[in-house]
Amino acid sequence: MARRSRDDDLLMEDELTAAFLGEEDFGPSGQDEQPTDSGAGSAATNDDWEEDDAVPGQLAVDVYETKERLVVKGRVAGVNKSDLDVSIADNTLSIRGTLSAGNEDDVENYFVQECYWGEFSRSIALPVPVKEDEIEAVLKDGVLTISFTKVKQDSVKKIQIL
Repeated sequence: MARRSRDDDLLMEDELTAAFLGEEDFGPSGQDEQPTDSGAGSAATNDDWEEDDAVPGQLAVDVYETKERLVVKGRVAGVNKSDLDVSIADNTLSIRGTLSAGNEDDVENYFVQECYWGEFSRSIALPVPVKEDEIEAVLKDGVLTISFTKVKQDSVKKIQIL
């Protein structure tokens, strides 16, 4: 197994930052450019963000297969069944939902805010053919498990050449 150097880790951090911020937030050198203020050099604060800037979170999933089934699992702890939308079209699974933090009207100041609250989504092109009419979705203990029956492709069909 190859070892990573410290430079590789830094590159990955830059790539991750670019993925979340978008290329327009980076200068020509690829370095993060902080917004500048034409005033007395004050730093940007969270007050500079507006609600319209919110981007839906992306649901992390595991996708694996067994002999008979294709399975997609995602952690959706704290999400009600009624706040989940699961659909399939053209062999692409889409999962959307909303994670509510509850009533926070009386909050004056956050000291730490690491939890993601709000809309999330994920679309996954399924890696194997499935029977779209044989799907089971279960929400248990904060884990959404979607299970598909795979289409058997054991038989080889001979094609006649004209």
